[in-house]
Amino acid sequence: MANNSLETWLSEYGESHQNPTNKKIHWVCVPLIFWCVLALLWQIPLGPNPVMNAAVVLIAVCILYYSRLSWTLTIGMGILVAVSVALILGYESLGLSLPLWIFALILFVLAWLGQFWGHRIEGKKPSFFKDIQFLLIGPAWLLSFVYQRLGIPLK
Repeated sequence: MANNSLETWLSEYGESHQNPTNKKIHWVCVPLIFWCVLALLWQIPLGPNPVMNAAVVLIAVCILYYSRLSWTLTIGMGILVAVSVALILGYESLGLSLPLWIFALILFVLAWLGQFWGHRIEGKKPSFFKDIQFLLIGPAWLLSFVYQRLGIPLK
């Protein structure tokens, strides 16, 4: 599916996400997983500057990926990234005794358990078993519903 359009990706992703309960689970778990991945990678420095870390590299790769599919989607994902980074920095600024990486790892595991439970209810395997790119399509699929509701085209 390497050269398929965004609409094709979203349609195929939607095929294994028809059950209303599974959809609700995805609305909670997909953003959590997205945030957790960034939070975990934020802990891997790539130089002396704390802002240069593995999460920044992933963000750049994701923005490039989304820009191939839709410029409006890229803007929305950029906003999601900005909110995620703000939440990461906010967590770090609280000075809690539970390190960010432990908190993110716990949420990550719980969110994936939720995802697999949703797919068990659905009766279909997660899409990423077919193509790993679906891990990036999940957030786009949710964002496409927000865009549809707001009347924003996926160009």
